[in-house]
Amino acid sequence: MAAPRSTMKFWKPGTEAPGISEERELNTETSGSTIVYNPHTALSIERQRQKLPVFKHRNNILYLVESCQTVIIVGETGCGKTTQIPQYLLEAGWATEGKVIGVTQPRRVAAVSVANRVAEERGALLGHEVGYTIRFDDCSDVHATRIKFLTDGMLVREMMSDPLLKKYSVLMLDEAHERTLYTDIAIGLLKKIQKKRQDLRLIVASATLDAMKFHNFFNLNETGDPSKDTCGILTVEGRTFPVDIFYTVSPVPDYVKATVETVVKIHEADEDGDVLAFLTGQEEVEKVVSLLQEQARTMSRQGMKKHLRILPMYSGLPYPDQMKVFDRVPPTVRKVVVATNIAETSITINGIVFVIDCAFVKLRAYNPHSAIESLVVTPISKASASQRAGRAGRNRPGKCFRLYTEEDFEKLPASTVPEMQRSNLAPVILQLKALGIDNVLRFSFLSPPPAQTMVQALELLYALGGLDNYGRLTDPMGLRMAEFPLSPMFAKMLLESGNFGCSKEIVTIAAMMQIQNIFIVPPNQKKAAAKEHRMFAVAEGDHLTMLNVYEAFI
Repeated sequence: MAAPRSTMKFWKPGTEAPGISEERELNTETSGSTIVYNPHTALSIERQRQKLPVFKHRNNILYLVESCQTVIIVGETGCGKTTQIPQYLLEAGWATEGKVIGVTQPRRVAAVSVANRVAEERGALLGHEVGYTIRFDDCSDVHATRIKFLTDGMLVREMMSDPLLKKYSVLMLDEAHERTLYTDIAIGLLKKIQKKRQDLRLIVASATLDAMKFHNFFNLNETGDPSKDTCGILTVEGRTFPVDIFYTVSPVPDYVKATVETVVKIHEADEDGDVLAFLTGQEEVEKVVSLLQEQARTMSRQGMKKHLRILPMYSGLPYPDQMKVFDRVPPTVRKVVVATNIAETSITINGIVFVIDCAFVKLRAYNPHSAIESLVVTPISKASASQRAGRAGRNRPGKCFRLYTEEDFEKLPASTVPEMQRSNLAPVILQLKALGIDNVLRFSFLSPPPAQTMVQALELLYALGGLDNYGRLTDPMGLRMAEFPLSPMFAKMLLESGNFGCSKEIVTIAAMMQIQNIFIVPPNQKKAAAKEHRMFAVAEGDHLTMLNVYEAFI
């Protein structure tokens, strides 16, 4: 199959308007030199660290942490805040006397990859001085770990056993702009903890952040005298290069097909640099990877010297496959990373010069009327669009191809709705009650959730027997439900299973339901895979199908 001749046209705002002249050829700019992955790679790690933009703010950061209870750091992507600030704190003595510096990440892949990098910089064994804790995997040492990376959900779970987080001297909430459910809970709980623990320091770090909103939330100064503020703000510039933005001339009917066409167009233009394409979910990623592999084979047969290496990236991908996107490729190969929004802020892939943005993202949305939570494909925000574009300018000037018109960009919302305002709050309320916060309606949420969602969550917990008539946790059912790192319905199911003599089967079903998809569907064998999967299916539904799969596997 021959490579498709693209009919799509892009234009760059500021140049002649579409329709007056042809779209500027891709190979008119930044042609020539091979991509440099890390310009300082030959230097020692110590010298590399000093080259990061955050390094010249080292003393300012340490001074602010010393003098303020909370420090808001707005650091552009690529400034080095995630890897360097914890090390500055360690070197300044914040981890003496058995204390730990904690760094939270919204995503597991980010917690692991950053912990790896920091351990490498310190010349330490991962799991010793530098460790991480994510769901199902604790790679840290109770006595030896001084810098600990963990997901925000794990931090909230740690509060169950240590409500004042006594082992931590400093906590850094990284990527706070993502406003995940557990980031917002941690923010509210840490504000309460700070009132009891004057010595606990909190750093809220992010790439794009409404700094004043966080400042007003954490500032405990009620005198009106700015010199008595307990919260400071610091901005760190990033190590980013200019990025040219190109919009489509007319709306794109199929962004999956348009993504493939744009990658081929970039590759044929013969410029150096890797490509990062954003899509909404695993299915789309795998479809584009499959189509691009087909195109790569065709172009290779036609004698194109430069080859394509196409790699998927999404949270459900096995860890070794996720790590492949960080591998270097030889100069004769162009890497194309096809990713979900996991690559928007959480991870940095070196060598990216071209970004393709489909304008959509899959977000969790909860409907309190039907009590159903689903993933909905929705337009991204302007903040997300600028984050995506910024990924192209990490190593040298880049280009971002937006598969939508400039007019549509102007209609996008300024920022994404916080997860707290579009999620099922039953697990949140159960955990808050277990932490002793009885009046959850008065809890200081950074962005208060809708009242209807709160009421629905309280009704569910009451129906499950987790709350009594006064809204308090029941003993033992409510307390035991809160101890499980599961949704309240699964916790109740496990606790009740003993009464029905089916604990073994229910534990299996609960475990199987925690995985996004237990089945693997090879892209070119969908029919064969579906046929194999049907062998396990039973009329009673998915739960017993899962049990059958597990029993057959064991």
